[in-house]
Amino acid sequence: MTFKEPQTLKNISEIIGAKFVGDEDFPVLGTNEIHMVQPGEIVFVNHPKYYEKALNSAATIILIDKEVDCPQGKALLVSDDPFRDFNKINTHFTRISNFTEELHGLEIGEGTKIHSSVVLGNDVKIGKNCLVYPNVVIGDRTEIGDNVIIQANTVLGGDAFYYRKLDGNFDRLISVGNVVIENNVEIGNGCTIDRGVTASTVIGEGSVLDNQIQIGHDTVIGKRCLIASQTGIAGCCVLEDEVTVWGQVGMASGVKVASGTVLLAKCGVNRDLEKGTYFGFLAEPFKEYLRKEVKLKNLK
Repeated sequence: MTFKEPQTLKNISEIIGAKFVGDEDFPVLGTNEIHMVQPGEIVFVNHPKYYEKALNSAATIILIDKEVDCPQGKALLVSDDPFRDFNKINTHFTRISNFTEELHGLEIGEGTKIHSSVVLGNDVKIGKNCLVYPNVVIGDRTEIGDNVIIQANTVLGGDAFYYRKLDGNFDRLISVGNVVIENNVEIGNGCTIDRGVTASTVIGEGSVLDNQIQIGHDTVIGKRCLIASQTGIAGCCVLEDEVTVWGQVGMASGVKVASGTVLLAKCGVNRDLEKGTYFGFLAEPFKEYLRKEVKLKNLK
């Protein structure tokens, strides 16, 4: 999330009541998750296992639960609960309406048709010549390009599935990002595409999604991808251009799939994949899978 206006380290420390280490005028431009963070942004860390990763990341402001040596050119915000205070920063700069406020900031392009049962959030932008079918829900800050088709009962911009366990309960990391649907995308019935935690979940130009697909927060789907029904893609994944995903594929968080790859039905993807055709409970090159099947049959 990029702030509308740059802040200072002192300003942010006052918002969350945290100690700061560094120049009080150190510039703060926004917040982000560690896999996407850029210079000028805050990243949070609340476990010693990840201190080094956070301190050495692109982030120049680290929200941390222990005072440590501050890397040169960076600043620290020292908090007793970085997870809580990351939420506090994000919600301070982003209004969370949860469909309870009067509709505002809506932009709809010429030729777009939206069924009367569709529910729209605030600051939604929809391009030209789109078609939005009944019972679709479009959350706050969603951006939709031109010539997009969204079939019935699809939800764009739901909360990210991102929690920590605290005192025996699950505590949500509040999502202040959005969903971006580029031009000429088609989305089937009953799909759910979560908004980014601090950035955007993106469906690239010309991609087509079948029915009943789940796409997690901050995932980026490339251009002209084809995704079949009942596929589940976790958060922070990257599918490059022209990837084909057949039915009931499952993808773990944070994996990257190269352009032109084909994932056959029911693949389980738990690592980055180079270009190829894959199959299996733990996805492996399809030809290797077939060789194993032949060897197993010959053992009988």
